[in-house]
Amino acid sequence: MSAAHAPAGRRAGGLAQGLLARLGPVVLAVLLWQWAALAAGSPFFPPPGRIAGRVAELWFSEPLLTERFWQDAGPSVLRALTGWLAGAALGVVVGLAAGLWKAAAGYVDPPVNFLRSLPKPAIVPVFLLVFGSGDLMRIGLITFGCVWPVLLNTMQGVRSVDPMYLETARAFHIPPRTQLLRVVIPAALPKIFAGMRVTLSLSLILMVLSEWLLADHGLGHFLITAQRTFEILDVWAAIVLLGLLGYLLNVLFLAAERRVLRSRPS
Repeated sequence: MSAAHAPAGRRAGGLAQGLLARLGPVVLAVLLWQWAALAAGSPFFPPPGRIAGRVAELWFSEPLLTERFWQDAGPSVLRALTGWLAGAALGVVVGLAAGLWKAAAGYVDPPVNFLRSLPKPAIVPVFLLVFGSGDLMRIGLITFGCVWPVLLNTMQGVRSVDPMYLETARAFHIPPRTQLLRVVIPAALPKIFAGMRVTLSLSLILMVLSEWLLADHGLGHFLITAQRTFEILDVWAAIVLLGLLGYLLNVLFLAAERRVLRSRPS
């Protein structure tokens, strides 16, 4: 083998090992699930092969996506992402203010520590009374649940900025707005993204919870209807689809995070 081919061979071997490390546990878990389900023979614990067939039949049987996919998953993903983005934006703005100014932190800390400790299902009746049973209630509930981790991570990120950076900026008489955009926010971005990544999965959970009540479409509505009518295979299919959507959103978010962090000012 020539010297030019050796690095390529090592790279291919490294990629194969990385792929095996990622997919190996998943394949093993699916095989164990298949064996356990066939051994149990329970109608409440179907094998993954049947679940995958039902998922394909309901949402992926047409060339790309079925019409039912857009009826079930489309509105749910839109609600989850809208509430997630609204909560992230609000959390970043308030977190920046509380992290930069101690006076603001004194006003923010007590209500934040109280509100974030409230169980989210306990808030649902309040949102129903205030916003009604439409999408505003669902998006508001998702926003309420997503704002706190982003807010706290933003505060922590701002407070952990190296003081030398700020002192240097002040020494060169850099305007406060430029300090915020070019020093504080880039330094706090890793923690902000960490909070947003946590709340991305939380937004899907709250989306399902909000669609259990007085909804006529969406994945949460599909899941609770299947449970009430004892369509066990449909229950598992909805769970698998939610997992696939969550995984896809996480992959897209990580790609965007890497791109933004690579391009931030050093």
